[in-house]
Amino acid sequence: MPKPLVTVILPAKDAGAHIGTTLTTLSRQFDDPALLKVVAIDDGSSDDTGAQMRHFGERLEHVEVLRNATPVGLASARNQGLQRVEGEFFCFVDGDDWMQPLRLQSLTAAMRELACDFVRTDHVTVTEGRRQLVRAPFAWRGTSVSPRDAILPPDETTMVDYPYAWAGMFHRRVHDAGLATFSEGLFTAEDRPWIWGLHLGAASFAVVDAPALLYRRGLPGSLTQVLDRRQLDFIPAFSEALGAVEADREAARFLPKIVATTLAVCAHHLSRSRAMAPGTRAQLRAGIRDLLRPVPADILDHALAGMSDRRRRLLARSVREVRRA
Repeated sequence: MPKPLVTVILPAKDAGAHIGTTLTTLSRQFDDPALLKVVAIDDGSSDDTGAQMRHFGERLEHVEVLRNATPVGLASARNQGLQRVEGEFFCFVDGDDWMQPLRLQSLTAAMRELACDFVRTDHVTVTEGRRQLVRAPFAWRGTSVSPRDAILPPDETTMVDYPYAWAGMFHRRVHDAGLATFSEGLFTAEDRPWIWGLHLGAASFAVVDAPALLYRRGLPGSLTQVLDRRQLDFIPAFSEALGAVEADREAARFLPKIVATTLAVCAHHLSRSRAMAPGTRAQLRAGIRDLLRPVPADILDHALAGMSDRRRRLLARSVREVRRA
């Protein structure tokens, strides 16, 4: 029996309504299914997510099912899967998404042809049955380049604004170098410092075409839909990303980009803050002040100048308080 070529890391919590589709599509990724290893993490589910994972493991070789008695969050659950990677390549999928047949076989072929550290792909969003293609924001296709070349310009959407861990595949050496690990304990925004570390630390990447990954949006209970304390994890996440850029050898080149992205995300959360509980809203504003305080004034002003009037208005109070401090 062949050894696994690709390890898929699949964390899920209360995904019983959809995970059967996810698991079924994983069985259709290679002409020889034995080339695939699946590490499925039941992250404290209260439904039959774990039971479906275990049933899937009875049908295929190379399936490990882990269970957390209480939820540890997506970042920590993915890290659990990373500890069990086998084979030359690995990738991620979430429990409410699915893949078209032979996507992973296509990506392994691209990885071998391009000999790069990781590849990224477009994806398809599915919202109440409506599908929409979302393009990876990089002009070159099928060409291996430095990931640093895909960070700028500051005022445009680039690959560091496309942080989805499941939109690609990675060579084992990325894991061995410590670039695949997520910051423990983050329940949201865990992919923001992760994508910056990847683009600053890896040697090569490419955007390639492949059969689609389909991403469900707007599901009830999704962390993108809730407005509780977990949404504030973007604050330590971006603090970590800012720190990584500040410590980089090309900090002067990349600081305008990470500051612009940080401000855009802060404005997004402020735009939703009226629906938050008063205590959470106060924590949000205090956290944004702490996040922006170390940013050099000239870089902050330049990033603000490039934003829309609406976003500047949303940020005005926080910026004034930072400048008074």
